[in-house]
Amino acid sequence: MAVLRTTTTNVILNRLLQPSLSLSLLLSDSSKLTATINALPHRPAVQRGISLARVRCAASGSDGGGKVSSRLSHVQQLLQEAEERALEADDGPTPNITLDHVTVSFARSGGPGGQNVNKVNTKVDMRFNVKNAHWLSERIRDRIMQMEKNRINKDGELVISSTRTRTQKGNIEDALEKLQAIIDAAAYVPPPPSEEQKKKIAKMAAIGEQKRLKSKKVLSDKKAFRRSRNRVSVMHFALVIHTNKNLEMNIIVNSLKNSAF
Repeated sequence: MAVLRTTTTNVILNRLLQPSLSLSLLLSDSSKLTATINALPHRPAVQRGISLARVRCAASGSDGGGKVSSRLSHVQQLLQEAEERALEADDGPTPNITLDHVTVSFARSGGPGGQNVNKVNTKVDMRFNVKNAHWLSERIRDRIMQMEKNRINKDGELVISSTRTRTQKGNIEDALEKLQAIIDAAAYVPPPPSEEQKKKIAKMAAIGEQKRLKSKKVLSDKKAFRRSRNRVSVMHFALVIHTNKNLEMNIIVNSLKNSAF
């Protein structure tokens, strides 16, 4: 009877231990475990994000063999354009606008003023056709069209109104002053940066590029750490399963031994 119980116990133990045998062999061989974990399916969204990040980092990496980044090249282009604008600027004085260059109309002014407002047309509406102002250089005209695009109508006319004074003459002078200020602002060309300013700008751009690459490297390392942590968690999960399996087997063996004897 004891022999029968012992034989039955051995058969049960062999059947119970057989499923965990492959897991124990897999855990004993680290290369097999690594291959199994690598073969685990990954989420496609995470995989696509990782691949895109690698491509972007490779395009703007610091190991490009002295390759200048797009930001630094853009700064150099802006400095070159500033020098070209300064060279192409007109050396002569800014032209002055007169009544011959504009069209003037009058209307009644609004607001308080008593009977004078209701009787006299003192409001000035002055129209300046920018497109046909060939007495200005093309650069100044294009600049005015860009600066005052919200006040230029479809005919290319810049409309200026004035109700500053109670006389037509005063409002005409005020409107001409406004137009002259617009022309002066469009004709102004800032001087090119000096050599000292160029060095300072290049230094600040280089520092900004280094900070950008550093923050990019930190983000890349963080993503790599998360990926490695996920791999480690999978390995830890496999080890926990193996440990729990052995613990269950020990409990079953002890219980069978106690019941057998």
